Amino acid sequence: MGDEPVIDVRCIPKSQRHTLILNAYRKLEADAGLILIDDQESSPLKHQMEAEFGEALGWEPLAGENEDVRVRISKQAATPMPRVLVDANDLAEVPESSGSVWRLEPQQRDLDANIIALAPGGEIREHTGPALDVLIHILGGGGTLETELSTISLAPGQIVWLPRLSRRRFLADKARGLRYLSVHQRKQGLTITSRS
Repeated sequence: MGDEPVIDVRCIPKSQRHTLILNAYRKLEADAGLILIDDQESSPLKHQMEAEFGEALGWEPLAGENEDVRVRISKQAATPMPRVLVDANDLAEVPESSGSVWRLEPQQRDLDANIIALAPGGEIREHTGPALDVLIHILGGGGTLETELSTISLAPGQIVWLPRLSRRRFLADKARGLRYLSVHQRKQGLTITSRS
């Protein structure tokens, strides 16, 4: 621990701190660590790193000096760890508004995944999908998927393929709404957010 790198971020602009620390962490070998010195506890950094690396992240508060905050951040495994991200059953409540109720957070990933919830009678208006294939898994509720030529009834348990650039419109059941998991290759800049 005595020869581990020390990163003192107190004189570094806040907008650059997380990137600096994440890059330093990624360069560590398994079972190695670094010492972070800051002027305050960094809960957002810890949350971001837990989302990114899971159990591979070690976070050990150390005694500070002169009111600074010190943490030993260690790499417990060579790669991020497989883990349960969400239990879709915990998201079973029908929302009052439509939008993304969960999304895959790690920045270093090849996939994008979201759980989309449509309120009873809600819709995703007709649109052309992105230039990538999408799989959706119907989790709850029901509804219909309108395509260029037909209408597909949606029910829990179904896995539906949405080919790239296909025209589509989703309509949620008027009593139960609709919830589905959407998975596709990551496209930088593509995000799904809740509507206000």
